[in-house]
Amino acid sequence: MRGMPERIQLKTPEQIASMRSAGLVVAQALSAMRAAVAPGVTTADLDAVARQVLRDAGATSSFLGYHGYPAVICASVNDRVVHGIPSDTEKLAEGDLISIDFGAVVDGWHGDSAISVPVGPVAPEVAALSAACEASMWDGLAAARAGGRLTDISHAVETSIRAAGPYGIVAGYGGHGIGSEMHMAPHILNYGRPGKGPRLAPGMALAIEPMVTLGSRATEELDDGWTVVTVDGMWAAHWEHTVAILDDGPWVLTAEDGGRAQLAARGVDLSAQAA
Repeated sequence: MRGMPERIQLKTPEQIASMRSAGLVVAQALSAMRAAVAPGVTTADLDAVARQVLRDAGATSSFLGYHGYPAVICASVNDRVVHGIPSDTEKLAEGDLISIDFGAVVDGWHGDSAISVPVGPVAPEVAALSAACEASMWDGLAAARAGGRLTDISHAVETSIRAAGPYGIVAGYGGHGIGSEMHMAPHILNYGRPGKGPRLAPGMALAIEPMVTLGSRATEELDDGWTVVTVDGMWAAHWEHTVAILDDGPWVLTAEDGGRAQLAARGVDLSAQAA
């Protein structure tokens, strides 16, 4: 029926466990790519690193072939916000900031995460931008608790960013539900009033992903049909984790420690299922 909200998929504990397996593959690949980032490395080189991790793990890519997407990672450098296509001609330079987004599938269940990585020393304002974006992601993850509302997450992300500085919070783009597909209901904006939207329930899994800029929140898509850049040419950062909402707390499926350290710093206990 028109006007009816999309149903949010609820997972069983066994399905969440499969998502955790996918999340650990994602964490391993992002760690390997972070270690490989250096001046002179191409974004296609990083894609090759991720492909090798997938092969070694017996996992498949969430991204490759998705609506025709040609790679297993998105590699977005400097003013590119998201969905940058890896290239064997694009070499990283010292001082760049690259956002790497990656997803993996294990037993039909997805994990999705993104990091922003400095290429050698970066300008202080660039380091601060990435730190603010990462902190806002964790503040949003800490709000992903059963009984709350969807926009409690959005509000937590926005509040964190606003407190950090005069950054642009990218308009329109945001996080999403995830599970048997990479992108599912609900869409999760990185700004908004709290207490709105669906009630968060055990079994939900969400990808929380703030995108923050040094300038305007406005973006545009390039002619390749994928790459999103800032309109004003200012640099951007992008961070993301997949979280499962359980009865007794969240479980960050794409973090090696399940999110224990960062959640504890925010007064939130990790779900006992993560033990």
